[in-house]
Amino acid sequence: MRTLAELETAAVRVRDGEAAPVERSEALLALAEATLEHWLLAHDLMPTGAKREGFRLLALHRQGSRDDPSFNACRETCREIVYHHNVIAAERVSPEAPRQARLMAMLVLHLILFVGGKLQNAKLGEFCCSARPLHAETNC
Repeated sequence: MRTLAELETAAVRVRDGEAAPVERSEALLALAEATLEHWLLAHDLMPTGAKREGFRLLALHRQGSRDDPSFNACRETCREIVYHHNVIAAERVSPEAPRQARLMAMLVLHLILFVGGKLQNAKLGEFCCSARPLHAETNC
């Protein structure tokens, strides 16, 4: 299993890559799933293979938030990732597809950073998905 730092590096490579938007979208969706798998395994849960609304990412999120309601802070991020994936898949030749892929990459990076922060500080996400609790400890 790749570390969150490795997932972040991979997401940046996909974001900045030259691959077709559809290929980038598929890669980003897989990175988002790997991020939530990381969360589940860190909590001694076996990641599901099921799908929710047609996407494993949404099923993994649901599984991850079952015992931690504050994990729901990244629910909309997961749904936005799925949205951008669907837009890219539906409009394969659209001039907007590269922009959609870049936006999707930013969302995947946000998810990776949120999960990493949440693993460091369980209170992250109780009010919103800002990193305020992490910065409060370091007086930044």
